[in-house]
Amino acid sequence: MKAMLLAAGRGERMRPLTDSMPKPLVPVGGRALIVWHLLALARAGVREVVINLSWLGAQLRDALGDGSKFGVRISWSDEGPVPLETGGGIFHALRLLGPEPFLVVNADIWTDIDFGRLALEPDAHAHLVLIPNPPHHPRGDFGLDGDRVVDRETGRLTYSGVGVYSREFFAGCTAGRFPLLPLLNRAIAAGRARGEVHRGEWCDVGTAERLASLSARVSALE
Repeated sequence: MKAMLLAAGRGERMRPLTDSMPKPLVPVGGRALIVWHLLALARAGVREVVINLSWLGAQLRDALGDGSKFGVRISWSDEGPVPLETGGGIFHALRLLGPEPFLVVNADIWTDIDFGRLALEPDAHAHLVLIPNPPHHPRGDFGLDGDRVVDRETGRLTYSGVGVYSREFFAGCTAGRFPLLPLLNRAIAAGRARGEVHRGEWCDVGTAERLASLSARVSALE
């Protein structure tokens, strides 16, 4: 299975740090945030990784190179100066991801999710890893009925930013900027979205405060 790391965002909530550094390169526990993902993917046996670029993308290229020092081979999906949002960014990279289901990971999270055990069910177009709602997102995103992701107002969980997708998930899309959520809602309505709950380590490194807290926790673990 190939993987895609979403790394094109501006990181507005972490300014001014991200004025001069792309958010995936912020240091956590002595290494760049995105490097944690590359090492985890390599441990899981994933060798082909696509990374999308926009804001300060040249810094990511320079820091990560071809990926060989992390045990992977990186292909770059350059979106130009304006990022294409999550849906548009993945769609733009489909030519690099190939015909089989692929893993997508937000590069601005930190987690111990085992990427090697994730798979897409034969009748599904998406398999989402959900987590218990963190304090900054108390309402959650989706419900889970067995392994089926459902749309409901209570008992919801939060999408972790980790999922497996098929090319069919993007059927009917055209190039350009668009979000992922309408496509997720379409798959859920069609009964084509499956999911699971991860109860281990997870952090959305979305603010300077959460970055500081995570860095202290990771340093304490080492």
